Amino acid sequence: MADRIAIASDHAAIEMKAALAEHMRSLGHEVIDLGPEGAASVDYPDYGYKLAEAIASGEATRGIAICGSGIGISIAVNRHPAARAALVSEPLSARLAREHNDANVLAMGARLTGIEMAKECVNVFLSTPFGGDRHQRRVEKLSNPHFAKEPA
Repeated sequence: MADRIAIASDHAAIEMKAALAEHMRSLGHEVIDLGPEGAASVDYPDYGYKLAEAIASGEATRGIAICGSGIGISIAVNRHPAARAALVSEPLSARLAREHNDANVLAMGARLTGIEMAKECVNVFLSTPFGGDRHQRRVEKLSNPHFAKEPA
C-alpha cells in the first residue's frame, strides 16, 4: 500500500534525500520534498519542524528526516507531540521503531549511514506494521506526556 511520505533534510544530506525520494517513488509512494533544494547551509530545526507539521496536519502519513548525524533533525521533529521520530542506522532498529513505538518518522545521518543501507532502513520502515497490543499504551504516553506521574 502506497503512503504519502514527507522527506526533509539539511544541507549535509541533500544527496541522500534525493536518492531516498527517488527510491520511494520507485516503490509507488507519493513523496513530498520539504527541502532544502540546494547545498547552501541551512538550519536543520527549520526542516525538522516542517516535517513534524506535515505529519501532524495529515499532509503526510510518514516522514523521513535526514541531517549529517540524524541527531539534530530527530530532536527537532520530536518536539511536536504528533511526531515519533526514531533515529536508526540499520534495518532492525527501523523494524523495532515501527513495531514497538509506532514511529511515524525515520531519522538517519547521511554522514554515518550509506545510501544503500538507508534504502534498506526505509524499506523496512515502510513495510513494518505497528504491533499494537501491549505497546499501544506506551505510544499513547509518548504523544501525551505526564511528567509528574508515577510510572504505571
